[in-house]
Amino acid sequence: MSNYLKTIYSQDKRPLTSYPAELVNYLFQRFNLKPSMKLLEPGVGRGEFLREFKKLGLEVVGLDISPEAKDLSPDLHILTEDGTSTKLPFDDNSFDVIYSKSFIEHLHNPSFFINEAYRIIKPKGLLITLTPDWEVQYKKFYDDYTHVTPFTSVSLEDIHKACGFKDVKVFKLRQLPLLWKYPYLSLFSILITPFVPLRATNKYLRWSWELMLVGSGVVPKKK
Repeated sequence: MSNYLKTIYSQDKRPLTSYPAELVNYLFQRFNLKPSMKLLEPGVGRGEFLREFKKLGLEVVGLDISPEAKDLSPDLHILTEDGTSTKLPFDDNSFDVIYSKSFIEHLHNPSFFINEAYRIIKPKGLLITLTPDWEVQYKKFYDDYTHVTPFTSVSLEDIHKACGFKDVKVFKLRQLPLLWKYPYLSLFSILITPFVPLRATNKYLRWSWELMLVGSGVVPKKK
């Protein structure tokens, strides 16, 4: 895994864009997040999403199995930790929010992580999980050789509920910020989907059909 970020998320292959800022601002408003909340992002990667949460005033911590993550984001508080099969290095009830994107599908035992998230999130705190929608991305899901656990909207909802989260919700998200503002334009994406090449390099074409699942759950009052 030592060269994973350099290989899969190189600047040449996936240059930095305004998308992280747009997504974080969308989630900040959608989930009614507040400045001063304490947020953890496992699988932080290049740190572009965590950095945007920090800009909005949240107290942020990142985790990543790759030591590259700390080198790529020396301005952020990032710990080099597995976070997938060992207890997370935090006390119970430490965070208001745990956010992850394109992380849970890399886990052999995702329920272990979800249970750990439940432990370290405060009562009334929130878990936000974004992962590829297997139903539409199954033909290229394993293009990333580290993907091991696909999710559907049903399985993502069920794993949150099975691990104790309440008020669990799952919705599908097209990764085109314009559609978040003008949802009626999604019809255009639906119409062109059959004509978009499977591995289209143009992100606007690719994201018109590459749906993400967004799952959320609230930690109830603990005994």
